[in-house]
Amino acid sequence: MKAVRFHEYGDPGVLRLEDVEQPVAGAGQVLIRVAATSFNGVDGNIRGGFMQGPIPVALPHTPGIDVAGAVEALGEGVTGVEAGDQVVGFLPMGADGAAAQYVVAPAEVLTAAPASVALADAAALPTVGLTAWQALFEHAKLTAGQRVLINGAGGGVGGYAVQLAKNAGAYVIAVAGPRSGEQATKAGADEVVDHTTTEVAAVVSEPVDVVLNLAPVDPARLAALVTLIRPGGVLVNTTVWMPAPSDDERGVRGIDLFVRSDAGQLARLVALADSGELHVDVAQRVPLADLPAVHAQAAAGALPSGKTVVVAP
Repeated sequence: MKAVRFHEYGDPGVLRLEDVEQPVAGAGQVLIRVAATSFNGVDGNIRGGFMQGPIPVALPHTPGIDVAGAVEALGEGVTGVEAGDQVVGFLPMGADGAAAQYVVAPAEVLTAAPASVALADAAALPTVGLTAWQALFEHAKLTAGQRVLINGAGGGVGGYAVQLAKNAGAYVIAVAGPRSGEQATKAGADEVVDHTTTEVAAVVSEPVDVVLNLAPVDPARLAALVTLIRPGGVLVNTTVWMPAPSDDERGVRGIDLFVRSDAGQLARLVALADSGELHVDVAQRVPLADLPAVHAQAAAGALPSGKTVVVAP
Protein backbone atom coordinates (compact mmCIF):
# COMPACT_ATOMS: atom_id res chain seq x y z
CA MET A 1 0.00 0.00 0.00
CA LYS A 2 1.00 3.65 -0.28
CA ALA A 3 1.84 5.64 2.85
CA VAL A 4 3.63 8.88 3.68
CA ARG A 5 6.35 8.36 6.28
CA PHE A 6 9.37 10.07 7.78
CA HIS A 7 12.50 8.17 8.75
CA GLU A 8 14.07 11.04 10.68
CA TYR A 9 12.83 14.19 12.38
CA GLY A 10 13.16 17.39 10.40
CA ASP A 11 11.50 19.86 8.05
CA PRO A 12 8.70 18.84 5.64
CA GLY A 13 11.32 17.46 3.24
CA VAL A 14 11.71 14.35 5.42
CA LEU A 15 8.22 13.15 4.40
CA ARG A 16 8.21 10.51 1.66
CA LEU A 17 5.46 8.67 -0.22
CA GLU A 18 6.45 4.99 -0.03
CA ASP A 19 5.25 1.46 -0.66
CA VAL A 20 4.83 -0.27 2.70
CA GLU A 21 3.31 -3.47 3.97
CA GLN A 22 -0.42 -3.32 4.72
CA PRO A 23 -1.04 -3.55 8.48
CA VAL A 24 -3.05 -6.31 10.13
CA ALA A 25 -5.65 -5.71 12.82
CA GLY A 26 -4.69 -7.19 16.17
CA ALA A 27 -6.93 -8.00 19.12
CA GLY A 28 -9.33 -5.14 19.77
CA GLN A 29 -8.34 -3.38 16.57
CA VAL A 30 -10.02 -2.57 13.27
CA LEU A 31 -8.38 -2.35 9.85
CA ILE A 32 -9.68 0.72 8.03
CA ARG A 33 -9.50 1.45 4.32
CA VAL A 34 -8.70 5.14 4.55
CA ALA A 35 -10.82 7.67 2.67
CA ALA A 36 -8.91 10.60 4.13
CA THR A 37 -6.98 12.03 7.02
CA SER A 38 -6.49 15.72 7.78
CA PHE A 39 -3.62 17.98 8.73
CA ASN A 40 -3.30 19.11 12.35
CA GLY A 41 -0.63 21.37 13.78
CA VAL A 42 0.57 18.59 16.07
CA ASP A 43 1.48 16.55 12.97
CA GLY A 44 4.10 19.15 12.10
CA ASN A 45 5.38 19.29 15.67
CA ILE A 46 5.75 15.50 15.81
CA ARG A 47 7.53 15.44 12.43
CA GLY A 48 9.85 18.23 13.53
CA GLY A 49 10.88 16.29 16.64
CA PHE A 50 9.40 18.80 19.08
CA MET A 51 7.08 16.29 20.80
CA GLN A 52 9.45 13.42 21.52
CA GLY A 53 8.81 13.71 25.25
CA PRO A 54 5.00 13.73 25.41
CA ILE A 55 4.40 11.84 22.13
CA PRO A 56 7.21 9.37 21.39
CA VAL A 57 6.92 7.62 18.03
CA ALA A 58 8.87 4.80 16.44
CA LEU A 59 10.65 5.70 13.19
CA PRO A 60 9.79 5.42 10.38
CA HIS A 61 6.46 6.98 11.32
CA THR A 62 3.25 7.61 9.36
CA PRO A 63 1.46 10.82 10.46
CA GLY A 64 -2.28 11.53 10.40
CA ILE A 65 -4.21 11.36 13.69
CA ASP A 66 -7.64 11.88 12.09
CA VAL A 67 -9.20 9.11 10.04
CA ALA A 68 -12.35 8.67 7.98
CA GLY A 69 -12.84 5.45 6.08
CA ALA A 70 -14.50 2.07 5.77
CA VAL A 71 -13.96 -0.94 7.98
CA GLU A 72 -11.99 -3.57 6.05
CA ALA A 73 -11.40 -6.24 8.70
CA LEU A 74 -11.89 -6.87 12.40
CA GLY A 75 -9.33 -8.05 14.91
CA GLU A 76 -10.05 -10.65 17.56
CA GLY A 77 -12.71 -9.69 20.09
CA VAL A 78 -14.10 -6.66 18.23
CA THR A 79 -17.87 -6.22 18.40
CA GLY A 80 -20.29 -3.45 17.53
CA VAL A 81 -18.79 -2.74 14.11
CA GLU A 82 -18.86 -4.69 10.85
CA ALA A 83 -16.87 -4.81 7.63
CA GLY A 84 -18.05 -2.08 5.31
CA ASP A 85 -19.14 0.32 8.07
CA GLN A 86 -18.08 3.92 7.49
CA VAL A 87 -16.29 5.31 10.54
CA VAL A 88 -14.36 8.29 11.86
CA GLY A 89 -11.91 8.50 14.72
CA PHE A 90 -9.09 10.28 16.50
CA LEU A 91 -6.16 7.85 16.44
CA PRO A 92 -3.52 7.35 19.16
CA MET A 93 -0.88 10.01 18.54
CA GLY A 94 2.06 7.71 19.14
CA ALA A 95 0.97 5.03 16.68
CA ASP A 96 1.19 5.04 12.89
CA GLY A 97 -1.50 7.30 11.48
CA ALA A 98 -3.85 7.51 8.52
CA ALA A 99 -1.65 9.18 5.90
CA ALA A 100 -1.89 5.87 4.08
CA GLN A 101 -4.29 3.63 2.18
CA TYR A 102 -4.94 1.49 5.28
CA VAL A 103 -4.52 1.99 9.01
CA VAL A 104 -5.29 -0.04 12.12
CA ALA A 105 -7.17 1.63 14.96
CA PRO A 106 -8.39 0.61 18.40
CA ALA A 107 -12.08 -0.17 17.97
CA GLU A 108 -13.01 1.96 20.99
CA VAL A 109 -11.88 5.24 19.35
CA LEU A 110 -14.21 4.86 16.35
CA THR A 111 -17.76 6.03 15.77
CA ALA A 112 -20.07 5.99 12.77
CA ALA A 113 -19.22 8.64 10.19
CA PRO A 114 -21.73 11.43 9.55
CA ALA A 115 -24.18 10.64 6.77
CA SER A 116 -24.56 14.28 5.79
CA VAL A 117 -21.04 14.89 4.43
CA ALA A 118 -18.74 13.06 2.05
CA LEU A 119 -16.78 10.37 3.87
CA ALA A 120 -13.41 11.99 3.08
CA ASP A 121 -14.62 15.35 4.42
CA ALA A 122 -15.52 13.71 7.73
CA ALA A 123 -11.77 13.54 8.45
CA ALA A 124 -12.01 17.27 9.17
CA LEU A 125 -14.00 16.63 12.34
CA PRO A 126 -12.39 14.40 15.01
CA THR A 127 -9.36 16.12 16.53
CA VAL A 128 -10.42 19.75 16.20
CA GLY A 129 -14.06 19.01 17.02
CA LEU A 130 -13.09 17.13 20.17
CA THR A 131 -10.67 19.89 21.18
CA ALA A 132 -13.43 22.49 20.92
CA TRP A 133 -15.94 20.29 22.76
CA GLN A 134 -13.62 19.41 25.63
CA ALA A 135 -12.45 23.01 26.02
CA LEU A 136 -15.94 24.48 26.16
CA PHE A 137 -17.93 21.85 28.01
CA GLU A 138 -15.54 19.67 30.02
CA HIS A 139 -13.16 22.36 31.22
CA ALA A 140 -14.97 25.71 30.93
CA LYS A 141 -18.39 24.22 31.81
CA LEU A 142 -19.99 26.66 29.35
CA THR A 143 -23.74 27.19 29.76
CA ALA A 144 -26.46 29.22 28.06
CA GLY A 145 -26.31 32.96 28.70
CA GLN A 146 -22.60 33.09 29.39
CA ARG A 147 -20.13 35.22 27.44
CA VAL A 148 -17.16 33.51 25.79
CA LEU A 149 -14.19 35.02 23.98
CA ILE A 150 -12.51 32.69 21.47
CA ASN A 151 -8.99 33.81 20.56
CA GLY A 152 -7.93 32.13 17.33
CA ALA A 153 -11.50 31.71 16.07
CA GLY A 154 -10.38 31.49 12.46
CA GLY A 155 -8.53 28.18 12.82
CA GLY A 156 -9.80 24.61 12.60
CA VAL A 157 -10.66 24.36 16.30
CA GLY A 158 -11.98 27.92 16.40
CA GLY A 159 -14.58 27.35 13.70
CA TYR A 160 -16.11 24.48 15.64
CA ALA A 161 -15.77 26.32 18.97
CA VAL A 162 -17.75 29.29 17.67
CA GLN A 163 -20.52 27.03 16.39
CA LEU A 164 -20.70 24.89 19.52
CA ALA A 165 -20.67 27.88 21.87
CA LYS A 166 -23.40 29.62 19.89
CA ASN A 167 -25.49 26.43 19.78
CA ALA A 168 -25.15 26.23 23.56
CA GLY A 169 -26.73 29.68 23.92
CA ALA A 170 -23.58 31.65 24.71
CA TYR A 171 -22.69 35.16 23.55
CA VAL A 172 -19.62 34.65 21.36
CA ILE A 173 -16.79 37.12 20.77
CA ALA A 174 -14.48 35.80 18.05
CA VAL A 175 -10.92 37.08 17.73
CA ALA A 176 -9.58 36.33 14.26
CA GLY A 177 -7.42 37.69 11.48
CA PRO A 178 -8.66 39.58 8.43
CA ARG A 179 -8.78 36.40 6.30
CA SER A 180 -11.03 34.50 8.68
CA GLY A 181 -13.26 37.11 10.29
CA GLU A 182 -16.05 36.56 7.78
CA GLN A 183 -15.98 32.83 8.49
CA ALA A 184 -16.35 33.50 12.20
CA THR A 185 -19.40 35.64 11.50
CA LYS A 186 -20.92 32.87 9.37
CA ALA A 187 -20.22 30.40 12.17
CA GLY A 188 -22.42 32.49 14.47
CA ALA A 189 -20.13 34.89 16.32
CA ASP A 190 -21.95 37.87 17.86
CA GLU A 191 -18.84 40.04 17.64
CA VAL A 192 -15.67 39.67 15.59
CA VAL A 193 -12.44 41.41 16.58
CA ASP A 194 -9.58 41.72 14.06
CA HIS A 195 -6.50 41.15 16.19
CA THR A 196 -4.22 42.65 13.54
CA THR A 197 -5.78 46.10 13.87
CA THR A 198 -7.29 46.16 17.36
CA GLU A 199 -6.19 45.44 20.91
CA VAL A 200 -8.76 42.96 22.16
CA ALA A 201 -8.77 44.32 25.70
CA ALA A 202 -9.66 47.77 24.38
CA VAL A 203 -12.89 46.73 22.65
CA VAL A 204 -14.43 44.13 24.98
CA SER A 205 -16.91 46.26 26.92
CA GLU A 206 -18.21 43.68 29.42
CA PRO A 207 -16.38 40.93 31.28
CA VAL A 208 -16.59 37.43 29.84
CA ASP A 209 -17.13 34.16 31.68
CA VAL A 210 -14.78 32.13 29.53
CA VAL A 211 -11.72 32.80 27.38
CA LEU A 212 -10.69 30.03 25.02
CA ASN A 213 -7.18 30.58 23.68
CA LEU A 214 -6.34 28.62 20.55
CA ALA A 215 -3.52 30.82 19.21
CA PRO A 216 0.24 30.88 19.93
CA VAL A 217 0.14 34.50 21.06
CA ASP A 218 2.80 36.42 22.95
CA PRO A 219 2.62 35.54 26.68
CA ALA A 220 1.88 39.16 27.55
CA ARG A 221 -1.13 39.17 25.21
CA LEU A 222 -2.35 35.93 26.73
CA ALA A 223 -2.00 37.38 30.23
CA ALA A 224 -3.97 40.44 29.12
CA LEU A 225 -6.91 38.20 28.23
CA VAL A 226 -7.18 37.16 31.89
CA THR A 227 -8.13 40.73 32.79
CA LEU A 228 -11.26 40.40 30.62
CA ILE A 229 -12.60 37.49 32.67
CA ARG A 230 -15.08 38.06 35.48
CA PRO A 231 -14.18 36.84 38.99
CA GLY A 232 -14.65 33.09 39.16
CA GLY A 233 -14.29 32.65 35.39
CA VAL A 234 -11.89 30.47 33.44
CA LEU A 235 -9.28 30.62 30.69
CA VAL A 236 -8.79 27.38 28.73
CA ASN A 237 -5.57 27.25 26.73
CA THR A 238 -4.82 24.71 23.98
CA THR A 239 -1.28 25.93 23.24
CA VAL A 240 0.14 23.72 25.95
CA TRP A 241 3.78 24.77 25.45
CA MET A 242 2.71 28.16 26.90
CA PRO A 243 1.06 27.59 30.31
CA ALA A 244 -2.35 29.10 30.93
CA PRO A 245 -2.21 32.18 33.18
CA SER A 246 -4.61 32.61 36.08
CA ASP A 247 -5.59 35.23 38.66
CA ASP A 248 -5.88 33.64 42.09
CA GLU A 249 -7.00 36.85 43.79
CA ARG A 250 -10.11 37.01 41.60
CA GLY A 251 -10.62 33.25 41.40
CA VAL A 252 -9.90 33.10 37.65
CA ARG A 253 -8.59 29.66 36.77
CA GLY A 254 -6.16 28.88 33.97
CA ILE A 255 -6.49 25.40 32.45
CA ASP A 256 -4.19 23.77 29.90
CA LEU A 257 -6.01 21.37 27.59
CA PHE A 258 -4.45 18.40 25.82
CA VAL A 259 -7.16 16.78 23.73
CA ARG A 260 -7.94 13.09 24.14
CA SER A 261 -9.86 10.65 21.98
CA ASP A 262 -13.46 10.09 23.06
CA ALA A 263 -15.79 8.14 20.77
CA GLY A 264 -18.88 9.14 22.75
CA GLN A 265 -18.18 12.84 22.38
CA LEU A 266 -17.30 12.33 18.73
CA ALA A 267 -20.65 10.61 18.20
CA ARG A 268 -22.38 13.70 19.63
CA LEU A 269 -20.46 15.90 17.20
CA VAL A 270 -21.48 13.60 14.33
CA ALA A 271 -25.10 13.86 15.42
CA LEU A 272 -24.87 17.66 15.43
CA ALA A 273 -23.41 17.56 11.93
CA ASP A 274 -26.19 15.29 10.68
CA SER A 275 -28.85 17.51 12.25
CA GLY A 276 -27.44 20.57 10.50
CA GLU A 277 -26.36 22.24 13.75
CA LEU A 278 -22.63 21.84 13.05
CA HIS A 279 -21.03 22.65 9.71
CA VAL A 280 -18.00 20.56 8.78
CA ASP A 281 -15.68 23.09 7.17
CA VAL A 282 -13.16 21.87 4.59
CA ALA A 283 -10.82 24.54 3.26
CA GLN A 284 -9.00 22.35 0.75
CA ARG A 285 -8.69 18.73 -0.36
CA VAL A 286 -5.32 17.42 -1.49
CA PRO A 287 -4.06 13.99 -2.58
CA LEU A 288 -1.89 11.95 -0.23
CA ALA A 289 1.17 12.54 -2.41
CA ASP A 290 0.89 16.28 -1.67
CA LEU A 291 1.07 15.91 2.12
CA PRO A 292 4.69 17.18 2.26
CA ALA A 293 3.52 20.36 0.51
CA VAL A 294 0.75 20.76 3.10
CA HIS A 295 3.33 20.53 5.91
CA ALA A 296 5.41 23.16 4.09
CA GLN A 297 2.35 25.40 3.75
CA ALA A 298 1.70 25.08 7.46
CA ALA A 299 5.32 25.82 8.36
CA ALA A 300 5.11 29.00 6.27
CA GLY A 301 1.80 30.05 7.87
CA ALA A 302 0.12 29.79 4.49
CA LEU A 303 -2.60 27.18 5.10
CA PRO A 304 -6.12 28.44 4.37
CA SER A 305 -8.54 28.92 7.26
CA GLY A 306 -10.46 25.76 8.08
CA LYS A 307 -9.27 22.19 7.66
CA THR A 308 -7.09 20.59 5.01
CA VAL A 309 -8.30 17.11 4.12
CA VAL A 310 -5.73 14.66 2.72
CA VAL A 311 -7.41 12.12 0.43
CA ALA A 312 -6.02 8.58 0.18
CA PRO A 313 -5.47 6.98 -3.26
